[in-house]
Amino acid sequence: QVQLLESGGGLVQAGGSLRLSCAASGLTFSRYVMGWFRQAPGKEREFVAVVSSGGDTRSYGDSVKGRFTISRDNAKNTVLLQMNSLKPEDSAVYYCAANYRAYGVNPGQYGYWGQGTQVTVSS
Repeated sequence: QVQLLESGGGLVQAGGSLRLSCAASGLTFSRYVMGWFRQAPGKEREFVAVVSSGGDTRSYGDSVKGRFTISRDNAKNTVLLQMNSLKPEDSAVYYCAANYRAYGVNPGQYGYWGQGTQVTVSS
């Protein structure tokens, strides 16, 4: 059974930082593309970042480029999202997702999802 467990969310002031972590189990982690998405109330799920299965290719949503960094540790079955210079508009539930081999930014491409972790940025 595949499980993705996010952690690291919380309340932070604008300009601050948070690091989200996603621990994966039940899958051959090194074969999966891993992504982060977010969803704010009343809005559609939004692409944040993606990293290839080997960790050598990364892409970011336009709203987070230059502020967020995605990384992975295949030995520990973990993917991280370092979030710096946070803004109130970054407030959302952040989801970790796994996609077998295909590198993409569309939520529909991802077959496995975590339960999400809340990030709230105060102004």
